[in-house]
Amino acid sequence: MSKKNKNKTYSFFSFLENNFDKAAQFLSIEKGILEQIKACNSVYSIHFPVKIGKKIKVIEAYRVQHSHHKLPCKGGIRYSIKVTQDEIMTLAALMTYKCAIVDVPFGGAKGGIKMDPQTISVENIEKITRRYTSELIKKNFIGPGIDVPAPDYGTGEREMSWIFDTFLSIRPGEVDALACVTGKPVSQGGVRGRKEATGLGVFYGIRELCRIKEDMLSIGLDVGLIGKKVIIQGLGNVGYHAATFFHEAGAIIIALAEREGAIYNKKGLNVSNVILHLKNTGSILNFPGAKNIENTEKALELECDILIPAALENVIHKNNVNRIKAKIIGEAANGPITPEADEILEKMGVIVVPDIYLNAGGVTVSYFEWLKNLSHVRYGRMEKRFSENMNAELLQVIETICKKKILTEEKKIILRGAREIDLVRSGLEDTMISGFHKIRELKKSIGIKNMRTAAFVFAINKIIDSYERLGIFP
Repeated sequence: MSKKNKNKTYSFFSFLENNFDKAAQFLSIEKGILEQIKACNSVYSIHFPVKIGKKIKVIEAYRVQHSHHKLPCKGGIRYSIKVTQDEIMTLAALMTYKCAIVDVPFGGAKGGIKMDPQTISVENIEKITRRYTSELIKKNFIGPGIDVPAPDYGTGEREMSWIFDTFLSIRPGEVDALACVTGKPVSQGGVRGRKEATGLGVFYGIRELCRIKEDMLSIGLDVGLIGKKVIIQGLGNVGYHAATFFHEAGAIIIALAEREGAIYNKKGLNVSNVILHLKNTGSILNFPGAKNIENTEKALELECDILIPAALENVIHKNNVNRIKAKIIGEAANGPITPEADEILEKMGVIVVPDIYLNAGGVTVSYFEWLKNLSHVRYGRMEKRFSENMNAELLQVIETICKKKILTEEKKIILRGAREIDLVRSGLEDTMISGFHKIRELKKSIGIKNMRTAAFVFAINKIIDSYERLGIFP
């Protein structure tokens, strides 16, 4: 095969439309309604000048609002030299469907700035971020009830703080200004548990699948996560936290892959030690006791039970799909499997847990942060001490009836009231478990062959219901 064909570029948005159309076949809905749901409602393409050093640089940026069936719109902002309008439109659409699946009342949105934050000074990144925010404010593309950004690839708490501060400086006195953006530091109105939310959501979703005996028998695996061999591609925020939670649950992380290559140890890798090695050397390669794999893509082809692509789109394609040996693939990244590869994996009997469900943990906890900002009170502040006092009284009654004292360490566990992070993780766990079973039940009830199509059918139905109840569709 020629190099040109091997590196063929795909339209990410056409992938999404392809999956949407597959799901539409299971719905008796007028074509015009489906076209409305599929289309991006608003696309804001921005070019603005910024002085970097002694030169003026024109910055290309985007904000896309895919759906207004629920407001505000919600979606991250990514900083990457690879940002395109097609990519941002696709990610905005994915956000709409994710929110519908996990029952978060937002329309989907996404933003992006075309730049490489690795090659730009912090001072200039701040300058670009603040100017981008002011451009969004000018066109009413940001606000607590309009459009609420969050972190994405290349951004984090720092950028979200700059966005909030810029919004507040232009809209002084707005009482709900904190809710104009999520993913902020806790000191700036952020919520505990947001940073690891997407990776933890990936863990909860795969764990729930592995609890289903019928599904595990279909691929020749035992129930549960203990002892399952896991490969994770990408050690960014999502991949790192997913790897950590799988490791703590008793799964064996046999390979970790990054841009520069991958490392492999069939007996398992200690994730914390790998991260320490990465910080000390700048690379995961040459980790003690592990074998280096120079071509990072080859790590995807190793024999394992669970494969988690947590980096880029299109990493599993028609040229490598037949060499994939995983029995479960969890899409922690957006669009890591091309449509051609997806069809082949289905024929191979691989269970693919789709991105529009599996990586919705981030937006779920962003929703909790948004609610916290609107209520102006920390989760647990009102009820934590009350719960502890009630538990203490209940414990005293039990000790009196049983005429036996409970051990001090056990008392501490029973008496502890829920902290903010406990409530956030509990809400996320319930959301991911509930979403999984809704998709699975729909898949079984109407005879859909894969989880992705079932997830799309479920999401589209939820959006149609919203439009109908608003009276937009007859």
